[in-house]
Amino acid sequence: MSDIFNIQAVVRNDGGKGASRRLRREGLVPGIIYGGGKDPEMIATVHNKLLQLLEHEAFYSSIVEVEVDGNIQRVVLKDLQRHPAKPFIQHFDLQRVAATDRIKMNVPLHFVGEEDSPGVKSGGTVSHALVDLEIICEAQNLPEYIDVDISDLDVGDVLHLTDIKLPEGVEIVAMTHGDEHEHDELVVSMQAKVEAVEEEEEAPAEAAPEEAPSSEEEE
Repeated sequence: MSDIFNIQAVVRNDGGKGASRRLRREGLVPGIIYGGGKDPEMIATVHNKLLQLLEHEAFYSSIVEVEVDGNIQRVVLKDLQRHPAKPFIQHFDLQRVAATDRIKMNVPLHFVGEEDSPGVKSGGTVSHALVDLEIICEAQNLPEYIDVDISDLDVGDVLHLTDIKLPEGVEIVAMTHGDEHEHDELVVSMQAKVEAVEEEEEAPAEAAPEEAPSSEEEE
């Protein structure tokens, strides 16, 4: 983990929708810390500072330090509730973790080497079937992201879950269920460039001029 994220929070003693609305009017966002063999704690933090943290991709897949009234705990973000129409956070859930705890997390995939791939050089396009992965690992081995090297992909090539090089101690959750071939999902493919084919519109056949009906002169 290259960055250490910190959340400054305070204990909140009253729950319920009314109390949460009052906190939001004061510029705070309610949250909860749970797990680790301890009782859940209701907390609140400054809304704008939490928004700043959420701008970092790594925040969603990192061990975070939360300080509550001087007591520092190590946690991961497990849930986030956003307002459906406004840029506001309504609630957040944090889970306590110890270094050796095995946790499930979603981490982003970073696709590297696209510009060097023979497929792109020949005009192909990269199609991403997955952009993140649910993994399981000890908290101390949690990666911020997983690199997927596509520098060797040519047109028609694909990569599946079993092709991804994982960091040490990290497993893909989908691959832990039964036959790995059954759950070996497509991750990325290199597709041929689709060239637009202009169909020539056939001009309607020119109609032959109508012949005037012949009339015989009466003598």
